[in-house]
Amino acid sequence: MRKYKSGGQLETVICNCCGKKMVVKNGVLREGAISVHHAWDFFSEKDGEVHHWDMCEECYDNLLGQFRLEPDVEEQVEFI
Repeated sequence: MRKYKSGGQLETVICNCCGKKMVVKNGVLREGAISVHHAWDFFSEKDGEVHHWDMCEECYDNLLGQFRLEPDVEEQVEFI
């Protein structure tokens, strides 16, 4: 869950899974997290809904431990 200041600068990021408040300095998230923004489509029971949520790296690792198939992972060699 993200909260922004009135000027649009990132103020707070909270893990929707465990409730951990993550470190944000000067509008920049300073720790590992995943942010999901998903628009459900016509064939789902959530058609027309857009879900937004954030998860800390520890909760993400725990979630991956429940997968039957591991996600594809590639190394990013250039950082912007």
